[in-house]
Amino acid sequence: MNGHRLATAAAILGLLGALTTSAWADPHGHRPPAPPGRPTTVSSAPGSATALTGYAVQSTAKVSDPAGDVSSPGYPATGWYPAGPRSTVLAALLANGVYADPFRSTNQQKIPKADFQVPWWYRSDFTVADTSERTYLDFSGVISAADVYVDGRQVATAKDVTGTYTHHELDVTSLVRPGTNTVAFRIRPNAPDKNLTMGWIDWLQPPPDENMGIVRDVLVRRGGPVALRDAHVVTKLDVPSLASAELTVKAQARNDSGTAATSVVSGSIGATTFERTVTLAPHETKAVTFTPSDVPGLHLTSPKVWWPAGMGGQPLYDLNLTASVSGTVSDTAHESFGIRDVRAPLDPDGARQYRINGRKLLIKGGGWSPDEFLRWDRTYVEDRLKYALDLGLNTIRLEGHLEPDEFFDLADRYGILTLPGWECCDKWEGQVNGGESGDKWTAADYPVAKASMAAEAARLRDHPSVVSFLIGSDFAPDATIEKNYLDALKAADWPTPVVAAASDNSSPQSGSSGMKMTGPYDWVPPGYWYFKREGGATGFNSETSAGPDVPTLDTLRRMMTPAELGTLWKNPDAKQYHRSPSSTFGTLKLYDDALTGRYGAPTSLADYVRKAQLAQYENVRAQFEAYGRNATDASKPSTGVVYWMFNSGWTSLHWQLMDRYLDQGGAYFGAKKANEPLHVQYSYDDRSVVVTDNRHEPVSGLTARATVFTPDGTQKYDRTVTGLGVQGDGAHTTALTLPASIGGLPSTYLVRLTLTDSSGGEIDRNVYWLSTRPDTLDWAHTDWYYTPTTSYADLKGLSSMAQVPVSATASTSASGGTATTTVTLRNTGSGKTPSLLTDVHLVDAQGRPVLPVRWSDNEVSLWPGESATLTATYRTADLHGSAPRVRVSGWNTPERTVPGE
Repeated sequence: MNGHRLATAAAILGLLGALTTSAWADPHGHRPPAPPGRPTTVSSAPGSATALTGYAVQSTAKVSDPAGDVSSPGYPATGWYPAGPRSTVLAALLANGVYADPFRSTNQQKIPKADFQVPWWYRSDFTVADTSERTYLDFSGVISAADVYVDGRQVATAKDVTGTYTHHELDVTSLVRPGTNTVAFRIRPNAPDKNLTMGWIDWLQPPPDENMGIVRDVLVRRGGPVALRDAHVVTKLDVPSLASAELTVKAQARNDSGTAATSVVSGSIGATTFERTVTLAPHETKAVTFTPSDVPGLHLTSPKVWWPAGMGGQPLYDLNLTASVSGTVSDTAHESFGIRDVRAPLDPDGARQYRINGRKLLIKGGGWSPDEFLRWDRTYVEDRLKYALDLGLNTIRLEGHLEPDEFFDLADRYGILTLPGWECCDKWEGQVNGGESGDKWTAADYPVAKASMAAEAARLRDHPSVVSFLIGSDFAPDATIEKNYLDALKAADWPTPVVAAASDNSSPQSGSSGMKMTGPYDWVPPGYWYFKREGGATGFNSETSAGPDVPTLDTLRRMMTPAELGTLWKNPDAKQYHRSPSSTFGTLKLYDDALTGRYGAPTSLADYVRKAQLAQYENVRAQFEAYGRNATDASKPSTGVVYWMFNSGWTSLHWQLMDRYLDQGGAYFGAKKANEPLHVQYSYDDRSVVVTDNRHEPVSGLTARATVFTPDGTQKYDRTVTGLGVQGDGAHTTALTLPASIGGLPSTYLVRLTLTDSSGGEIDRNVYWLSTRPDTLDWAHTDWYYTPTTSYADLKGLSSMAQVPVSATASTSASGGTATTTVTLRNTGSGKTPSLLTDVHLVDAQGRPVLPVRWSDNEVSLWPGESATLTATYRTADLHGSAPRVRVSGWNTPERTVPGE
């Protein structure tokens, strides 16, 4: 099929998609880019950086013309596909409707991989009005390598432009002409085991094109004879006083002309200004540095200190630099930065303990996944980061897949710490990981890795949200690789701790990682997390969870066919395409066996999902609660936990706290409950009831109450403790311990915990479903991904709970594009039975979830006569013109939907 026929087919499919797809299909669907043909207008202002607005792309199998023709202005790119400014090949084809929704069923499996085993052309036109300024192409994010052409001339080869993270600046001044110019990239296919790029390991079914393309902006820079590069600020905060800070401004002044030049480099940070005259020989580069010793204003008293969310504010400073020649601006540079101090020493047990501005904090995070096709959507990313804050998390770990600059800008703004680093299980660790996936390195790989480290260090160093770089993941680098990384980091003035690996490994210079990667990655019972061994709550666990996180029924119906949904709940041994390509994680058997063993065999898809949400709530809650409780222990404290994973890049059945569409279920609300600022919780190991204070300030005058019930609501035990106090910064106090035995208690029972303040106002409520028969772990047969369970807790008694009516009333107010729906729930049952895990979903007139949404609380349990008022905040536009409605359901609550107006 020739290119013209392909384009025609794409247009027809795109039209059909537009006719049949509603907002429900994907609220973050990526619309087709504008047709190619409109060149990017490049500014002539010195210091400007204009991003190319898009490309026309086509397979080299369909293009027989010489590279010189393809890369020349006026070339007729007939039948080529329009692509956005950051786009993989497959992302462009999806945007043009060439393939069916890859997030549904096994559609992605039907995309032919052979189409992406040849190079693809990326072609873009740009216009320049004035060629008196110099012109540069500035880019990174090429996957996996590219030959680069400008106006018919090759300016770089794939040997030079290789690796996702390497940064390139090409001086194309001599080629650029007034009017229209063309840049073309001939992109090589990607193979993560062979190239220092990106791979997907076992997270999801990998994209057929392996993400080949250009996934960051290609900038056209303009400037005069002297260029400013590498501008940044080194900060030194006085700790613990935080009373002063010293700033050192650094940059490189580079003379790109063939004659000597004298430049005045001037700059400002706030009201502080500074300048220096620099004399440069032809093509000479000199470092320019301003320190507090020569610029007193760079010594700050009472600096505005940047803190993680919940610990303080997130102020940022701006650096502005200008290089002038003969009184004319030649170039400018601008950087934002924050002032904060990050240290991460090893504690007496060898665990890495982070300190921000002198204060210890427990790292509570999640593993980040970008969109599977690396499509950048600022709103979608911002929504997920807001979810992180809503969950009480403070950190996002990026194992490879290092997002564009805007991601870290958002993290700075919201106060979310980030732990970027290189990824495992492909070429990045191929030299050191024994027999695992990833080719051994050749001599050509070492400079690429070092250049990648240098580029990412320069890009990330000024972001206060970035608190480390992990130079290894499952394995630490060897001496040669580590030296290259550390040399690059040092040259970039890297300001925060460098960690050898995310696993319990060491490298020659960096020493012990202080982290563990002991799993689990598949199902374990909630009590697992309380043991101070393997993945339990001690030390710094860099990636761990109980594996599967089955989404809501709404999402399952969007991502799977009716036949696939039938298999999902009926056949635990079935391979699940939406879990993982890994044979280890190919099925849900461990999870399904536990679900049946603890709650009883599912009787329908709805029953399966109902039990899954209950199981995920209790397990995720236990994971974060155990790490939270143990954070200030005198012996073997917990110092960090990263939930594996925070989110998924596609429609998944595992490793996610929320699903692809940002719907929330048991996993989400279990995490939100566990990470509340002031929280009362139950300990699975010793039956203690503990109050944790995740705020900085201590609190006193608290009252904790623990009440034990049978599933039908009969009270069997009740105890209240008054006058409780707890220190801040993650400290805890034990309020009471439940008896080992309570008379008349069935094998399944409920525990309700409440925490009230000195005036009697309820601060927190936490409900557990427990068993007199514990889950029994077979520690001797622990594998890298789980510890077997030989007998299960008996929670089947929950099935005997009577159906309980819950009334709901709702009202909505809207202002400035944001709507808030307030919902009041009441258990109107006449008996004693509580409504367990009552879920509230905001839906439109067709019953479709309105997403994203941030609830004040959800999945609440109410005893007869009790009520709860919840608020949901969301974008008014996400109603798509519909009136809001509220759908209420629960473990033993009949589903009903009420108006939300």
